[in-house]
Amino acid sequence: MEKEQKIILIRIIVAAVMTGTLMALRALGLLDLPVYALFLLNVVPYLIAGYDVLLEAAEGIVHGELLDECFLMAVATLGALALGWISGGDFYEAAAVMVFYQLGELFQDMAVERSRDNITRLMDLRPEYANLCTAAPDFLSTGTDPVLKKVEPGEVPCGSIIAVKPGEKIPIDGVVVRGESGIDTAALTGESVPRTVRPGDELLSGCVNLNSDIYLRTTREFGQSAVSRILDLVENSGERKARSENFITRFARIYTPVVCACAVLLALLPPLLALLAKGDPRWSLWLYRALAFLVASCPCALVVSVPLAFYAGVGGAGRSGILVKGSCFLEALARTDTVVFDKTGTLTRGNFEVVRVEAAGIPEAELLELAAHAELDSPHPIGQSLIRAYGREPDPSRVDNAVNISGKGVTANVDGRRVAVGNASLLSFLNTGSVPVLKNEEGCTVICVAVDGAYAGRILISDELKPTARKALELLRQSAGSGAGVNRTAMLTGDRKDVAERVAGELGIDKVYSELLPEDKVSRLEELLADVPEGRKLAFAGDGINDAPVLVRADVGIAMGGIGSDAAIEAADVVLMDDDPVKIPAAIKTARRSMRIVYENIAFSIGVKLLTLALVAAGIGGMWLAVFADVGVMVLSVLNAVRALHPVSLR
Repeated sequence: MEKEQKIILIRIIVAAVMTGTLMALRALGLLDLPVYALFLLNVVPYLIAGYDVLLEAAEGIVHGELLDECFLMAVATLGALALGWISGGDFYEAAAVMVFYQLGELFQDMAVERSRDNITRLMDLRPEYANLCTAAPDFLSTGTDPVLKKVEPGEVPCGSIIAVKPGEKIPIDGVVVRGESGIDTAALTGESVPRTVRPGDELLSGCVNLNSDIYLRTTREFGQSAVSRILDLVENSGERKARSENFITRFARIYTPVVCACAVLLALLPPLLALLAKGDPRWSLWLYRALAFLVASCPCALVVSVPLAFYAGVGGAGRSGILVKGSCFLEALARTDTVVFDKTGTLTRGNFEVVRVEAAGIPEAELLELAAHAELDSPHPIGQSLIRAYGREPDPSRVDNAVNISGKGVTANVDGRRVAVGNASLLSFLNTGSVPVLKNEEGCTVICVAVDGAYAGRILISDELKPTARKALELLRQSAGSGAGVNRTAMLTGDRKDVAERVAGELGIDKVYSELLPEDKVSRLEELLADVPEGRKLAFAGDGINDAPVLVRADVGIAMGGIGSDAAIEAADVVLMDDDPVKIPAAIKTARRSMRIVYENIAFSIGVKLLTLALVAAGIGGMWLAVFADVGVMVLSVLNAVRALHPVSLR
């Protein structure tokens, strides 16, 4: 509890004790004093509890802002004091209502502060320093220890070497160049199980090093690193307001003057009608009801809790590694009907893997071993995939006379045998003997191998699906057919038709469009947008620079933040920091939960308000019920909004 809140709590306790004592003495007949003396005694706890409310109300009058909560509370309680004077000394209700009002405000402030602290703590990823290697630049090759200097993260140039010690946060995105350690990514991606990193692995800032020293070569400046993006997007998420937030602002501007006018009518109209009917106008009764009506009418629950629900939703998504650039995109995600995917880098890893080896005349293991050695010095992704499939580091001493034949493949002597590895045209170019008729199978790339001038077999290579791609599509399909579910999926790719159809078939994607240029992707997206039902949205997920136009055109653009191009990340409305496609249904589920909380708060607040206003106007409820309708509903709505802060479960 902050110092200011402690002072308010002390004032509340003092005022409550004084008011309670006066009420008890009066009930026991021990406080038989003139009206003016009772007024003065009760004004003291009233002012102790609410002097700041009266000052803010006066300041609002000076600035022409008459219809805020302080003004309404001041009018209501001062009116109650006036009624107490008329009734002959019953001043207690004014002081008691002010005490309970301030107590409710204190609880509300504490609830809002707690939610903001939770968001701040969850998003408290900003590192205080970076260990920059300033000397011994050759330590990576020599094994010597470098000289480290603590600097501000913003002072570290891209491409520098930094050290991260156990327990420290990774300050800047980079690639591990030395060391092996466990990394806690929970604060950034929501993953509870630490992962082990080794040289060559990429790391995002904001994660925590657990075990031993590691050294990174930074790949971005601090301002462009993951931690900075998260903080910037969450802190500025309120700049793009959702329609629901704008509705609440407009609603409050209209609602407050209307209920104030109703309170005036409630105070004047029934007595005037009674006078016309020659009855008792009962001015004090109707004035009391009008004052209680004013207290009950304050729309604070809506004005505070709805924006907080969006803010908490953006913070909860950020904790799971899903960066939403504004509450308007959270609302759009919740209304998603169609999800369209790019293929390479989004649903697939973007690197090639061997899926099958077909040998002719030699063992399959020997065929793969010869091909991997022939590709020893090849930088091509296909050559690297052969080496990975071989599972061991090729022995350079076994290879000589390697030749790269552009557009066809490579040849090399391996253990004294002439090995050729490449496409079918390479074998024709080398006049290799009879070659079987080769066709692309299962959407794979076919690599032919010849040994000593004779066809020895082929290796089928494919771009591997991401491990969670199937689960992502399954989760999206689970809600298909419902009024708010994802009912269609599609894929837009520049890859070959057979490859695209294989991937789409494995994942169960509804529509697939292949061999597309960037401008073709936009045209196809326009066709898909035309089929989206009224009031629903289309989301597109991609990672490449060629996806930027489509990301901009989609209702919601989702970019892969780890491997995604800067253009794609800039164009997107939502960024997935760890490139995991399962975060797409997680983002949609987070958005839907946030919107559900928003609608719950709107319905609960308006419903209770209208019911309370009707009861107060009918004389069934008084000031106490009015205080609950104002402050109590606000606190309950704020606590409900805080639920959006927690990551969703996809089970």
